[in-house]
Amino acid sequence: MSLLDVKNLTFSYGQEPLYLHASMRLFANEHAVLVGPNGSGKSTLLKLIEKQLRPDKGQITWLPNKKIGYLDQYQKLNLNQTVKHYLYDVFLPLFEKEKEMETLYHQASIADSKDQSRYLQWASDLQEQLMEDNFYQIKSQIGNVIHGLGLEMSVLDQPFKYLSGGMRAKIILGKLLLEEADVLLLDEPTNFLDVKHIEWLIKFLNQYEKAFIVVSHHEEFLSSIAQTVFAIEGQKIERYKGDFNFYLKERELRHRQQTQAFVNQQKLIEKTEAFIQKNIVRASTTKRAQSRRKMLKKIERIRPPQQSRVYHFRFPFSKTTGKDVFHSKALEIGYDEPLIEPLDFAILKEDKVVITGKNGVGKTSFLKTILGIIPALSGSFHWIDTADIAYFSQDETYDEMVTPFQYIHHLYPRFTKKEIYALLGAHGISYEMAERPLKKLSGGEQTKVRLAKLRHHQSNVLIMDEPTNHLDVEAKEALKEALIEYEGTLILVSHEKEFYEAICDYEISLYESD
Repeated sequence: MSLLDVKNLTFSYGQEPLYLHASMRLFANEHAVLVGPNGSGKSTLLKLIEKQLRPDKGQITWLPNKKIGYLDQYQKLNLNQTVKHYLYDVFLPLFEKEKEMETLYHQASIADSKDQSRYLQWASDLQEQLMEDNFYQIKSQIGNVIHGLGLEMSVLDQPFKYLSGGMRAKIILGKLLLEEADVLLLDEPTNFLDVKHIEWLIKFLNQYEKAFIVVSHHEEFLSSIAQTVFAIEGQKIERYKGDFNFYLKERELRHRQQTQAFVNQQKLIEKTEAFIQKNIVRASTTKRAQSRRKMLKKIERIRPPQQSRVYHFRFPFSKTTGKDVFHSKALEIGYDEPLIEPLDFAILKEDKVVITGKNGVGKTSFLKTILGIIPALSGSFHWIDTADIAYFSQDETYDEMVTPFQYIHHLYPRFTKKEIYALLGAHGISYEMAERPLKKLSGGEQTKVRLAKLRHHQSNVLIMDEPTNHLDVEAKEALKEALIEYEGTLILVSHEKEFYEAICDYEISLYESD
């Protein structure tokens, strides 16, 4: 019996449906991944099956009394709340049970002999229940998740307001893993994770005794966890019962078969239509022509094979700079205390450099410091006078209802409607997406809109903070080519080694301050 049944799902944000009579089933303990290009509706599907969105048509049915855990990296947090309080909330019923047990032991200590044994028995029963629920291993469980995701135990005492975006995302993921839901719905869980922490997550998921559906563009990660692949293809959800490598081979085979079937059917249709046109007016052949016309109407048309999207990313160059573009001297960054060791280095004209370091060390804070967004704690830095800086931030907030069209129009008010839609289209944003609120787009689509705003921003220094988060394979390749072709100086923060090694000349690693 299946945990989840999706039948004849139809859903659209505008005229073009994301799903049209799509169906899928998830079984108990099934380890599944959900794949498809940006904009195909992966995040939307998770929200539909998690009941955050309602389908236009069709049914989404869960087996009763199943706990669903959904990863929302953008969830609102109480920034004054400590991480410990946030994580311990998972075990609140157990802590309440412990409190009740302690009360019973106290009552037993002051009760007369007649009631004492009764209180002790109740307290003992509760203690056994706590032991069965591994209550006394809670600290160990939390420590395992905290360390596995690349954080220190000291983070437990920190309020969220002092944590980076990447650290917050890890804590949100960590809490979800601790909840041990019957089904995990994980949307891009590897964002902000380094290689060894991805390896820990792979091990955790492979040992997970319940079901999950994971969305990710990290193919090595998918290859390591998938036992079933759900692929969004032509507004349908196709099931591939096998690992990720099986899916890749089977998809290629199905694509070839569909291509051949489509070509053959088109030839048949053209030949039949030519016959009808030639014979419909002749008395001797009109019945045959009419018969062929009826046959043609009844044919179930084969969909043309889905083509990979083509992206046109570009970062225009403004003017040449002198040799010494940037240098720092004993630069200390952070908020109340220095995050990293003092920085002394120079970046020269046309250098392409990647900034690395473990998550939470202060890579984004470094960029914000040298951009003047936050003040330095001490030391100094200097940009050459001729620097024209373009900046791609890791996170950006949007007004509730602003659309991609409005977002670009605000930046480029002289552009015509046609020019704005063309700009967005070159970055993989369709007309329908351009009219939808930005907040309702997937992470990959939001990234592409923010890349589009740099298309006409001339610069000679380009600063990019984790631009590959949420991007599909085709978009990543297009971005890689655009950055290789960029004529200016590039400062890149990225956790994807295979991405930045093809682009950058050298690496600057940041280390925590002692």
